[in-house]
Parts: sequence; C-alpha cells; structure tokens
Amino acid sequence: MSMANGVCDDIRRPCVEFAPSIWGDTFLPFASNSSTEVNDNVKQQAEILKEDVKKMFQPPINQNIKQTLNFIDSIQRLGVSYHFQSEINQTLEQIYNNFTINNAIINEDNLDHHFLALLFRLLRQAGHHISSDVFKILKNEQGNFKEIPEKDVQGLCSLYEAANLRSQGDDILEEAYDLAYTRLNSLANNPSLAAQINYCLRRPHNKSISRSEARYHMTLHQQDPSHNQILLTFAKLDFNILQKLHQREIGIITKWWKNSDFVKKVPYARDRLVESYVWPLAMSCEPEHSIGRMFLGRVVGVIALLDDTYDAYGTVQELELFTEAIQRWDIRIVASLPQCMKVVFDAIVELCGDMELVTTHSGKSSFVVPHFKRAVCELLKAYMVEAQWCHEGYTPTYDEYKSNGVVTSTLPLFTTTLTCMVEFATEDVLNWISNYPIIIKAASVIGRFLDDMASHKFEQQRVHVASAVECCMKQYNISEEEAYIYIHKDVEDCWKVINEEYLKLNDLPKSLVDWIVNLARMCEVSYENYKDRFTNGELLKDYISSLLLDPI
Repeated sequence: MSMANGVCDDIRRPCVEFAPSIWGDTFLPFASNSSTEVNDNVKQQAEILKEDVKKMFQPPINQNIKQTLNFIDSIQRLGVSYHFQSEINQTLEQIYNNFTINNAIINEDNLDHHFLALLFRLLRQAGHHISSDVFKILKNEQGNFKEIPEKDVQGLCSLYEAANLRSQGDDILEEAYDLAYTRLNSLANNPSLAAQINYCLRRPHNKSISRSEARYHMTLHQQDPSHNQILLTFAKLDFNILQKLHQREIGIITKWWKNSDFVKKVPYARDRLVESYVWPLAMSCEPEHSIGRMFLGRVVGVIALLDDTYDAYGTVQELELFTEAIQRWDIRIVASLPQCMKVVFDAIVELCGDMELVTTHSGKSSFVVPHFKRAVCELLKAYMVEAQWCHEGYTPTYDEYKSNGVVTSTLPLFTTTLTCMVEFATEDVLNWISNYPIIIKAASVIGRFLDDMASHKFEQQRVHVASAVECCMKQYNISEEEAYIYIHKDVEDCWKVINEEYLKLNDLPKSLVDWIVNLARMCEVSYENYKDRFTNGELLKDYISSLLLDPI
C-alpha cells in the first residue's frame, strides 16, 4: 500500500491525506519582527485610560445597582475584566452581601427580567451562591413565568444567558431556559432582531471565550448611544496591545515548528500549529501566562502528531512499542520503529527537557516534570486502548468509551501542562488535576463528544476506532440522529455539572478553574455545527485572523 510522500509502505496502514496548513509562513516574521513592539505613547495612553476606568468603581456607582451591574457586564464583555478583577470582586461581594442580608437590591424600580438575570449571572460567575429562587418573583400566582413583552429582547437574552448557568435539578432555571429559548427562536425571523438573537443563542456568555467575543461586543457597545467612551477606547487599545504579545508568541513557536521540520519528517500528520496555539490562548490571554501559553502551544501541536500516529499511521504492534517506550522513557525501545515515529518520540523528550529548564529556577522542576510526563503517559495509554479496540474490531459500550474519552479528549493534559508553568503550581494542585476531578471529567466529556460528532463521519471512511456516536447507536440500538440527541443531552448535563462544581471549588486558584471551563468553551467553538474546525483550518481562519492578525 503506497501513500503520499512514501509515508505508508507495504504495511497496511490507516493513512489519510490531511490538507496542509493554510497559514504557511504567515506568522514566522513575528518571531523577530519589530512590528510586535508596542509604541510607548500607546502604552502610556492605555495606562491613563485604565486608571480612569478604575476610578469609575468609586461611589456613586454602587448607589445605582442597575448601572453598576451593566458597567461590570460591559467590562467583562469587552475583554478587559482581568485588569479590574479585584474591583469587580469587591463590588460584587458588596452587592451579594446587601442582597443576602436584607434583600435591599430588588425593588419596584428595577424589577425586570434583564436586571434579575444579570444580577444572578454576574454573582454566580463570581462564585457566589445566589439561589435561582430569585426568579420566583417573575412568576404569577399559577406558578408560571409572567409574559415577557416581545420588545424586551434584552430581557429575554439576559434570561437565556442566566439560565445557561443551571445545574442538575434546578427546575426554575430549566423553565427559564425553555421559555427564553422558545421565545427567542420565535422572534429570530424578525430581520431587525435576527442578528442579535442568533448571536445570543449561538454564543451565550457562559459558553463564550472572552477574547474572541470582545470584538463583537465592541461593535455593539459603540452602537449604543449611551456607551462609555473611555471604557470602549481602553478596550480597543488593550486588545491591540495584547494582540502584539500574542503575535510574538505564535511567531516564536512557529519558528520552532519550522526548525523541527515536522511537516516533512512526520508527513502523515496534521500541520496545525496555529490552530494548536488558539487553545492555550483561549485558556488565558493575560501577559503573565505568556511562557506557559507558548509551551502549551507547542505541546498541542505535538499532540496532533501523536494523535495521528495512533489513528492514521502506526500498526498495533508499533504502537505497543511506542507506548512502552514512553512509559519507560527509553529511547532504545523505539529503535526498530519507522523514523517518523522516532521524530515524534524525540519531540516529547525535547518538551520534557525544555520544561525542566524553564521550571528549574523556581525549584519546581522536581515535581512538575514528573506530573507532565505522567499526563503524557496517561494520554498515550488511552490512545493505545483505542488502537486495540480498532485492531480487534471491538465497539466499546458507551460508558467504556466515555471513561477512556476523558483522557483522549486531551483536556487533562492541557490543564496539567499550563499549570506546570505558572506561579501557583504546587504538588497538591497537580495531584488534584491528575485524579480527574468531576469538573475536569465533565469538560473532557464535552470535548470528546463534540469532537466525535464533528469528525466521526470523516474518520469512519477509513479503519478507525468507533466514536461516541457509533458506541451510542450500537448500545441503545438507535439511529444516528437519535444518538446525536442522546449525546447532546449528555453534553448539556456536563455543562450543568461544571456550573455546580464551579461554585464549590473555592480552595483552588480561580484561574485554574477558569482554564478548565475555558477549555470546554473552546470545544464549543472548535466543533460548532458538527464541524471539525481544528482539522479543517479554513473553518477557523476568520476566527484566528480576528485574534492574531487584524487589529482594531
């Protein structure tokens, strides 16, 4: 059996020709280009505006609760909340205390769907245990939600976004979700409202990546006659300043990727470094995580090579040797394997060595490197399970597949990797991640299942392990369409678990918990509308351009 570039030899291999990267050398100049430098005048202007926005948190803002909530919402939607986190936390805590102590916040003047929904969502997202019973005030004597006027699209959208924070058994939020979803869909045919409504339904705040949503909300904010010009100007400047940093990062890792020559040395695999970098960027865009972002970007790129080695190249015998070599960290075991597989092995070894160099100065390399190695080993063992299933022609049960899919989603490895590179990395935190806590399992199932629904038809055209879709169809003797419905419900249930767990994990760094949720959000973006936008780079082109190429 022959294949392009001589990758597939006479051995029968499940090869596939992936499209080349659409980016070429687009980002390579950023590695050494002075264009990523930010003008000192721009930095100074941004600092002045930042201080001006910070002053807006002072009284009398807290005297107008509606104004305060809308102001915080704007800051978050415009992507600059990381600058004002302490001010936001302090303000929301004050609001929460006023609400829980004497219920002083709600009165006849502000009693509407938008206000209540925004109050609920902002407090919940800040980790406050505000009860969904707050919405009972919007019900009539029969226990049904009062009619929402058609013109109150803002109220419906806010209610829908709040309802996306529902957890298991949260009946009133289930009612709110069904009501808002149904009403918004019925209004979506109105040409003047369609864009706003469809965007809300497609990207509710709880399932959105703030960095990518900021541009849309800047346009929306600007169209509002009462918009905050100082905040908007600062948000635009900040977006462009951060974009320069991110350009520098993608430039540096692109240079490494090119120098490693993976495209020629591992020609059967996807060349998706740019798409790989988007995942750590989705987890955190802040400047202080720059080194971790670049390292994880490299890791994600190499994971794509690994994934395709197990899925689209190696025989089961070769993969057994490769997996054993990683488990033992012994290069001698891969001596008999094809050269391309040795290249992938060497890439993993190189990444471990680089992590050790980066973390030695902090004194953490002695425990972070073993945790990183362990996470890689766990992933490859899970890949090997799938390879065995494929080799044996075995279709696992839905639950068997789901359990293994938590690891093959790669989200636990992503979380471990970035955590290893930041200041709050401790053995306890890394142990927590490695034990696959409920929130990581839920986010990983979302990633695994959305990926499967997007890619299984393409993958099943060749010899490939059964996906969640096939496992579900076989176990429950249902059609593909019915399997999609079943799996979608599972995904929604996982979001409910995430919402519940988010409120419980107060003893962990909030950044870590946010990263896990952001990974689930990125899965929603990457596999939207049953499309594998990671593999099919054209589908993610506009998204990446808006983040990394087009300034505001």
